Amino acid sequence: MAKVIIALGNDISTDDIYPGRFMATVLPSETPQFAFSDRTEFNARLKAREFPAGSIIVGGENFGCGSSREQACSTLKGYEVTVVAKSISRIFLQNSINLGLRVVLCPGLEASEGDELEITGDQVLNTTTGKAFAQVRMPASRQGIMDAGGLIPYTRTLLKARG
Repeated sequence: MAKVIIALGNDISTDDIYPGRFMATVLPSETPQFAFSDRTEFNARLKAREFPAGSIIVGGENFGCGSSREQACSTLKGYEVTVVAKSISRIFLQNSINLGLRVVLCPGLEASEGDELEITGDQVLNTTTGKAFAQVRMPASRQGIMDAGGLIPYTRTLLKARG
């Protein structure tokens, strides 16, 4: 189980997640400090490492819309959070998979900040409210890349296995 650290609405753009004015900083080791910079209180809490790994960011429809900047994913990956959203924009979803950011698609999700969620193979259970919601499963190939920590670790594992 993990706690929802912020519940966001629909159409959360990559510019909200990682503002464009920080694009000069692209290293995954440096981008996390700019996560949700314009949401100053939340950003400060992230930087203070108030949330344990696996904490959940809840999004509505079209999470990660906007630009194709992968820094929006790497900034969240730096905090080891999980994004659970009703829908995720196509490019943000692929960037998340490639970088190993854990994302979960849950179209009917109802959750608020502070709720506890349990993610199983086919559902998301809000243990605070007692409601369960169907999860859209990733294809095995995409899930494998995400579980490996991203495309590079996944490819390394495949290459090592082939000798």
